[in-house]
Amino acid sequence: MLKFMLLTGCVGLMAFATGCTQDTSAADMQAIKNQEIAWSKDAATKDVTKITAYYADDATLLLPNSPIVHGIAGIKSAFTGILQDKNFALTFTGEKAEVAGNLGYTQGNYSMTMSDAKGNPATDKGKYLTVWKKQADGSWKALEDMNNSDLPVGGN
Repeated sequence: MLKFMLLTGCVGLMAFATGCTQDTSAADMQAIKNQEIAWSKDAATKDVTKITAYYADDATLLLPNSPIVHGIAGIKSAFTGILQDKNFALTFTGEKAEVAGNLGYTQGNYSMTMSDAKGNPATDKGKYLTVWKKQADGSWKALEDMNNSDLPVGGN
């Protein structure tokens, strides 16, 4: 009888614990979308601290025609150089977002203007993929960030 009562109690606790677990994926997906919108707005400020605040400490940045950039210090350094370009401008818009557990991703399009070899503004358009990771404090930070151009090689 004692075994039966213990078994029944354990099953009841498991059922209660399972019932208390909430599916937060919709809220998490919205949080990622909100982060991305804020990030795009902050890119317009050309403030390296604001732009890189969306990256996790152990993030990786994969830019075209460049080596992989590891960690927040490297990412800040990369953006510091990019932001020195007088013609720099970046906007991006998410088209798709998914979340599974503590990881999510966004996919979308970007437009980036930088100086060409003659110092004239040259605009590139392309797509990006960002992998997000939920942090211990519940916030979402970019863990892997990659973009590539829609322009043919040579920019023509």
